[in-house]
Amino acid sequence: MKTQWVGLALLVLIACGACKATSAEGPRTEAQEPKSSAKTDERNAVRVSGELQKKWGIDVARATRATVPGTIIIPGVLSLDPQHTAQITSLLDGKVVFVGAQMGDEVLQNQVLVTVHAPALAQAKTVYLQTGARLELARREFERAEILLKQEAIDQKEHLRRRTEFENASSEFAVAESNLHSYGLDQAAVEELLRQARRTNHGTAAMDDLAAPYLELTAPIAGHVVERDVINGQHIEPQKMLLTVSDLSTLWALLDAREADVPHVARGRVVRITTSLYPDRVWQGRVDHVGDVVDEKTRTVKVRVVVRNDGRLLKPNMYIQGELPDAVSARD
Repeated sequence: MKTQWVGLALLVLIACGACKATSAEGPRTEAQEPKSSAKTDERNAVRVSGELQKKWGIDVARATRATVPGTIIIPGVLSLDPQHTAQITSLLDGKVVFVGAQMGDEVLQNQVLVTVHAPALAQAKTVYLQTGARLELARREFERAEILLKQEAIDQKEHLRRRTEFENASSEFAVAESNLHSYGLDQAAVEELLRQARRTNHGTAAMDDLAAPYLELTAPIAGHVVERDVINGQHIEPQKMLLTVSDLSTLWALLDAREADVPHVARGRVVRITTSLYPDRVWQGRVDHVGDVVDEKTRTVKVRVVVRNDGRLLKPNMYIQGELPDAVSARD
């Protein structure tokens, strides 16, 4: 009987100890939770100054009822207008002996930008002058044969031979002239080369001067040099991009319109172009093209807007926003 009372007392003591342990652990856990939560809130907090809030377009105010205007805002980026941009390249191997423009320079149409020492050009000029001389001789022989045939001084066979030589010389001359055009010489330069050859005494020195191996690369349009990848003394190969000239008075704004906004974007619609760099300035543009394909990742459609870059404040690759005023009905 005594043993039973001792066992019962031990059970009571064990139960009391467990209760105390539980009650002691409970308050400790509750005390730790606010501390952990405070650390988490502080770690995830982002503090932004008033200036940055204004720049980012963040406005904190009391929630009220107001009328939301029907303006659609579409983000985008500026790019060069390909219709007013040209790349300067050489179709011949050679060594650069002159570069006449730096980054940012304004250049005129037909201004010489790069001069290349290209031996292949000298050879092409020589062939052109030689074929031109043979053509002139064949033309005179054929004209004389026409007169002699009427006078019955030569037979039909001789007349046909001279006519064939004239036609062959004409074909060779056309091929030689086409080669010069493919190397970048326009029609006026080719004709001037032939006129100078006919005015000279056809001496060796004169022919060497006319067949100079210097290829002048000119600007096909007026504008500004926006890219340059060439230096004096550099050996270049065909198709290498040397300079890029662009008329920056017109740019393209490439906007990413959401699928829901596409029905409200039509060609010819006026678009207001804005940027956070100049919050008080607005540039006017018009929709020039609406893309035909929806991007499968972003679910947007490319919209091209032609923008007049008055003052040249807008720069290619600059982030902008396109605003379509009154595109949808205002909402309360």
